Amino acid sequence: MQTSIAATQTTRSICCYCGVGCGVLIEHDGETILNVKGDPEHPANFGKLCSKGSSLHLTGDLSARALYPELRLGKGLARARTDWDSALDHAANQFAATIAEHGPDSVAFYVSGQLLTEDYYAFNKLARALVGTNNIDSNSRLCMSSAVTGYTRSLGADAPPCSYEDIEQSDCVMIVGSNMAYAHPVLFRRLEEAKAKRPQMQIIVIDPRRTDTCELADLHLAIQPGTDVALFHGILHILMWEGWLDRSFIEQHTEGFDSLKTLVRDFTPQMVAELCGINVVDLQTCAHWIGTTPSFLSLWCQGLNQSSAGSAKNSALINLHLATGQIGRAGSGPFSLTGQANAMGGRETGSLAHLLPGHRVVANAEHRREIADYWGVEQLPGSTGLTAVELFEAVGDGRIKALWIACTNPAQSMPDQNKIHQALALCPFVVLQEAFSTTETCHYADLLLPASSWGEKEGTLTNSERRISHVQAAVTAPGEARPDWSITLDFARRLEQRLRPALPSLFAFDSPQALFDEYKGLTAQRDLDISGLSYSILDQQGPQQWPFRADLQSGTSRLYADAQFPTASGRAQFVADPYRAPAEKRDARFTLSLNTGRLRDQWHGMSRTGTAARLFGHVEEALLSLHPDEMRRRRLLDGQLVSVKSRRGSLVLPVQSDDSVRSGHAYLPMHWGNRFLKGLGTNVLTSPVFDPLSKQPELKHASVEVSKVDLPWQLFALVEGDVQNRLSALRPLLEGFAYASLGLAGRERPALLIRAAAASAPDSQLLAQIDQLLGLDEGPIMAYDDPRKAVGKRVRIEEGRITAIRLAGETAARDWLKSLWSEGRADEELRRWLLAPLTTPPGNSGASAGSKILCSCINVSQEAICAGISRGLDLNGLKQELGCGSQCGSCVPEIKRLLATQVAQAPVQL
Repeated sequence: MQTSIAATQTTRSICCYCGVGCGVLIEHDGETILNVKGDPEHPANFGKLCSKGSSLHLTGDLSARALYPELRLGKGLARARTDWDSALDHAANQFAATIAEHGPDSVAFYVSGQLLTEDYYAFNKLARALVGTNNIDSNSRLCMSSAVTGYTRSLGADAPPCSYEDIEQSDCVMIVGSNMAYAHPVLFRRLEEAKAKRPQMQIIVIDPRRTDTCELADLHLAIQPGTDVALFHGILHILMWEGWLDRSFIEQHTEGFDSLKTLVRDFTPQMVAELCGINVVDLQTCAHWIGTTPSFLSLWCQGLNQSSAGSAKNSALINLHLATGQIGRAGSGPFSLTGQANAMGGRETGSLAHLLPGHRVVANAEHRREIADYWGVEQLPGSTGLTAVELFEAVGDGRIKALWIACTNPAQSMPDQNKIHQALALCPFVVLQEAFSTTETCHYADLLLPASSWGEKEGTLTNSERRISHVQAAVTAPGEARPDWSITLDFARRLEQRLRPALPSLFAFDSPQALFDEYKGLTAQRDLDISGLSYSILDQQGPQQWPFRADLQSGTSRLYADAQFPTASGRAQFVADPYRAPAEKRDARFTLSLNTGRLRDQWHGMSRTGTAARLFGHVEEALLSLHPDEMRRRRLLDGQLVSVKSRRGSLVLPVQSDDSVRSGHAYLPMHWGNRFLKGLGTNVLTSPVFDPLSKQPELKHASVEVSKVDLPWQLFALVEGDVQNRLSALRPLLEGFAYASLGLAGRERPALLIRAAAASAPDSQLLAQIDQLLGLDEGPIMAYDDPRKAVGKRVRIEEGRITAIRLAGETAARDWLKSLWSEGRADEELRRWLLAPLTTPPGNSGASAGSKILCSCINVSQEAICAGISRGLDLNGLKQELGCGSQCGSCVPEIKRLLATQVAQAPVQL
């Protein structure tokens, strides 16, 4: 749908972030995206958006975009702009020569859950039918492959059986290994509303941390990381003991229960409680609720999946649904929350190395024959391709000699980043098909191909509840950027001329719709049958859930209502996997367990969200969280710099006390890479050990040690304007510092923030270079320097307000200055301080400065909310007076905690 009101147009689309698949209305003028609103007619979100989705229109900074093809003609040389024909001919020549000399398995494709289904399908046909390799894997391997294995082993197919409406209809919801409030905020809002309408609904949260999601929980089980299988076996033990089983369902519709029953007999409540670090009463309460509730729904994400036992965790959870018959009914079932916008579409089209289109598998000869016949090729390769970790190991040891990366950033997202960077540097030919020129992987691209991005391309995607939406382009892509499907097919046709010149083309598609129409034929008579679906149906009837067979008039909201499963016997399978601890153990050298996860307002590697200053307001920089006991044990204070070391690498970053983290553990958000944090980012610490079945790496668990570092010389800088270009130019200059962090600040006037530290003052020439890039080398600059103390301060003031700041040597005034900048003040107090040998802010001006933004939508700070609470405002009063919590609602759990703290601290009336 596209409507026009004067010069402003509205185009229906889908948010490109998480797997909720929220509908959005893009407001634009035909050339520029002006605003974004939630689509009230889309059944995934009914008009709601989270802080990330509602700021999509702010992420269009052209200075961060890849605009033209760029080619490097030799390692060590800079890339130069080229034209599309030259770029794709060069790529085709390189791939053809590599395949001729080393065979088809010497090349690989690494794609993304951000691609549309049609893009995925084009890549799959290119790799498997033309090149003849199954070396095509997706970054979904890092987040969803254990869920794929769990569903397939237990139920017979990778088919989440539930719908979002089950959230409102369930009597007992168990959230496992997911900070749903941050990772899937719009679904969490639906859960909040359901709980408010039906307070008797029971909500269980299983998570080692006490996250914002726990604010809604009736029961929080803060288990030891990695003990999920033991917990689920322990719950099943109690269900068996108490007789809370659906024996009729077990006998008529399942297999394998006797083996599982024998295994879980040993998982007594006392043993499980001790192993998981919880109390027996809470364990029994959890089992009682699951066993006696009319409807039981489980929701999970990376806490189960990103594990060396991820497949076992998924199946052990599904066992609970099978044992109680809680599947295929309203409000019931095992529901994996998908990580990326179209990770489901990738799974459907076969974009994991072991899969083929239509939920087929490479290992099945009949499946390979079906695809080969459909595509009109003699055969498909029979050996399973390399999965993500294996693939980059093969790049590093020289087996992969040409690598095509599309719409993903492995130089930030893969575990064991030192090895990933080494592998990419060694690879003879790396192609990067990417919308953003600023990602860490861009550094290694021999050929950079500019791709269209959100709001600029057409196709389909599938969300967590199997709902397919038609995405329409609102504006034309900038520069010479092209849609992913178009780039892929153009390359495929050129490679085809070199590999099979006499044969008809496999890639005679002229639109994404043509790709979709061919792909859907491969789903016919499969569990995900969409043979009855079309672009026109999606446009006329709205988004539809699969299966949508040719004989259906609408999609299917819930699977397995007839208790028939797509297994050989038609029965679901109980899986009896033993409990196994995480692969990496703590020891005397590495005494803490590191957990990674999401921030509320950032997304993955921040290639997109990192262009919107508003999204840094809640958390400005990477912070390591430790329990207060661990802080005391190491004699650390909030904000101090620490070294975090694992067996693979180390980082220097600030630490903060956080009692939501268990003692013995540490927490670090996943988003920070080498672009925003010196040292290759969070994943320099994480482990590449993976689940033996799903091949998903254990990103959620690594053993680390934390110690204080002494870096007395510090740098702080803030500069308005041209933030992306300045960020790219300044980042290399910070390599000489032991610690360096970059971020954005501001709302109406975005600015680049820099923090760095070193053991001693750097060379004065380096400071001069930094000042030049900050615009602090000439013009209306006020400066004070004390070379003897290696201390200096510079502020640029234009039209009566601060536009740039640089503090060197000592940064005690940074929050005060940032506060003056955000308020647009440059008063006499500032001028007196600047021209005096003072480094600390005058008076108590800095006492409350630097208050973080709690509500990103309305720009309300924590300080303003606390002030409102002190005046007696409750949650509704804060919403009405300040606006906080009235839009996406992501800040509500934090506001509730502040309100609770205020009540707890209030004097008792005698």
